[in-house]
Amino acid sequence: MAAYLNRTISLVTGQTGPSANDKNSTPGTDTVDDSRHNLSLQPSASSTSANMSGISDNRMYQPNDKSPLQIFVRAKKKINDIYGEIEEYVLETTIFINALHADAEIVDKAERELFESYVHKVAAIREVLQRDHMKVAFFGRTSNGKSSVINAMLREKILPSGIGHTTNCFCQVEGSDGGEAYLMKESSDEKLNVVNIKQLANALCQEKLSESSLVRIFWPRERCSLLRDDVVFLDSPGVDVSPNLDDWIDNHCINSDVFVLVLNAESTMTRAEKQFFHTVSQKLSKPNIFILNNRWDASANEPEFQESVKSQHTERCIDFLTKELKVCNEKEAAERVFFVSARETLQARIEESKGNPPHLGAIAEGFQIRYFEFQDFERKFEECISQSAVKTKFQQHSSRGKSVSGDMRSMLDNIFERITIFRNLKQDQKNLLTERIQGTETQMMQVTREMKMKIHNMVEEVEEKVSKALNEEIWRLGVLIDEFNMPFHPERLVLNIYKKELNAHVESGLGSNLRARLSMALAMNVESAQTEMTDRMHALVPNEQLLTNSAKLAVRTQPFEMLYSLNCQNLCADFQEDLDFKFSWGITAMIQRFTGKVRERTKKQTPALLNRQSSIGHTVVTPVSTPVESTPVCLLPGSGVGGITPEQLSVISRFALSSIGSQGTVGGLVVAGIVLLYRYVLKTEHLQMLKTIGWRVLVGIGALYGCIYLYERLSWTNSAKERTFKSQYGRHATKKLKMIVDLTSANCSHQVQQELSSTFARLCRTVDTATTDMNEELKTLEAQLNVLESNQKQLKLLRNKANYIQNELDIFEHNYIAPQ
Repeated sequence: MAAYLNRTISLVTGQTGPSANDKNSTPGTDTVDDSRHNLSLQPSASSTSANMSGISDNRMYQPNDKSPLQIFVRAKKKINDIYGEIEEYVLETTIFINALHADAEIVDKAERELFESYVHKVAAIREVLQRDHMKVAFFGRTSNGKSSVINAMLREKILPSGIGHTTNCFCQVEGSDGGEAYLMKESSDEKLNVVNIKQLANALCQEKLSESSLVRIFWPRERCSLLRDDVVFLDSPGVDVSPNLDDWIDNHCINSDVFVLVLNAESTMTRAEKQFFHTVSQKLSKPNIFILNNRWDASANEPEFQESVKSQHTERCIDFLTKELKVCNEKEAAERVFFVSARETLQARIEESKGNPPHLGAIAEGFQIRYFEFQDFERKFEECISQSAVKTKFQQHSSRGKSVSGDMRSMLDNIFERITIFRNLKQDQKNLLTERIQGTETQMMQVTREMKMKIHNMVEEVEEKVSKALNEEIWRLGVLIDEFNMPFHPERLVLNIYKKELNAHVESGLGSNLRARLSMALAMNVESAQTEMTDRMHALVPNEQLLTNSAKLAVRTQPFEMLYSLNCQNLCADFQEDLDFKFSWGITAMIQRFTGKVRERTKKQTPALLNRQSSIGHTVVTPVSTPVESTPVCLLPGSGVGGITPEQLSVISRFALSSIGSQGTVGGLVVAGIVLLYRYVLKTEHLQMLKTIGWRVLVGIGALYGCIYLYERLSWTNSAKERTFKSQYGRHATKKLKMIVDLTSANCSHQVQQELSSTFARLCRTVDTATTDMNEELKTLEAQLNVLESNQKQLKLLRNKANYIQNELDIFEHNYIAPQ
């Protein structure tokens, strides 16, 4: 009773109405006298009309912005906005993860599929949020006025109502965005006229639906503030018409935020009503239940029993809520029991909508109190359903949003750590590769300098060795020529063939001798140098590329062989042999031999003489040599012995001495004897003795001279001609070969240089290729590092977004879900 008085006084004074949370109410309010209360609340008709008009003007048309239901509306909008951000965040993260999925070392397929599953989860939650509303379910026995209560709250007669069993199925009234009212049957998208509800839901009609069916009635939101605030009303058949209570709860009531038990104030609560809510409390944890004792206008006929009956009903209702269902305490239960007249309130609001005073719809005395009680029920109901809906619906969504963002942030943290490890690994590879490239370039420069110097030294050494060996072979060329044993014949055609074969023999022999002396040592030196080059280059090429390019780095399979390009055929092409017989002691031959000796001696003595003269400061006088006539001595003019001049005698004597010193043959002795004889004759002037002895000596000498000539002439055979030919050829070949000693040695050194340089160039190209590959790998690593750094920045951004979403949900819970 005290709770009833508090609510009534608060309505009269225009306060927001007391609640279980009102801690500032004075204790004196609970001791108000019931009789005074009744007297003060029963004015005359005129005063009632005036008061109701004031209430209608001040309360019924006030804006609904401060309604408790707006909390749910704002919370729903806020949670939808947050989930819009969550959906955008999940899509952005999933796209990013799918891009990372290409690298299996960072994100595997299972993680990618898990991120994609969040997209579907968030989309499903958003779809549920769009449908979320505050749902209130009305239950009670048949003909208790459930439909009338809903019509009174909607301020229009929408649902069918009347005496007896009227509502035959579940009717759900919800707001529609358009201005059209329509209804839809269960499992059908066809929009029907709302007038059909009288046939479909009325138990008295033939076209009625089954009691478990659902009819959805869509009523324009602008025509009802409760529908505009996302409140959905669910009307039900009587709990006493069907035993399928469990199916009702599972199919229609499991998502209800508030249950309203509509009782008939003229009777008491039945077992069927209690059993239904016992089942509800088993399936739902502490459901929010309001109890309306409808048809309280009937108590006006028995005013003497009104308070006792009210106390009796109130006590039973409180005991049912607290002791049987245990859904609230006694104080809360007292705030949830109301005594109203739904039909009376509906008529008053219909009159009000017509512009008439609400009291015109009064049925019995005490209308104002019952009307205030219904308004108080609406206020309490609005507060309860708003708080309950926000908690039951949005708290779960907020928790799931936190779970999604938290899980994704945790997964992103793991991916970020893997990317960091992967990036550090790539950075280490880059540093090692950079150092390797720099070291390779530095060592390459050093190896190049060393190898160039080594090639230069080896080339000089080869040139010196080849020059020395070729000179030695030229010095022994006579032996090689003597080894040639092809038949010799002075005929021109045969002689040309002989010379050609001899040239080939000399060229082959010289080449063989040079190869025997030099090739093996040179080949070993070249191979050693190539091996050293290859080993040095191996150190510059990475091991993985060394295996790939092993064929390129390998030295040549065949040993190096020096080619000695002597070409005696061309060198000795101008050789002209002289195979005509020439007497060795002929006058011409002896004079030529003598003049050659004199010239050689003069050449040797002239530099010494010039040096001596220049040392003592005398002027050098070039002696004029008298040309030696080539006429034989036997043809010199003169008469007798005295015809030889002293100058001729001096020349002959010198010729004789020269002949004796150089040849020591009989001819020299003969000439010397003639000279001595003539000197003796000149000195002693024994002309007589010359006449008797000199001619005999001359004849003897002549005979001896002739014998020698005949001997040589007979000895001039093919063998002698061959020896002369080989001797002439040897002198000519020696002269020609000495001319190409430097050229041949330079050619051999060039071959060595070419071989080593080509090997080194091939190795250098391989190293350059390896360096190029390493540079390309370095560029690839740099590109990968840039991508990894970009991924890290994106991951940090996504993690910050996850934190932002977490903060948004925390703020949402603090503002709408946490106890105020």
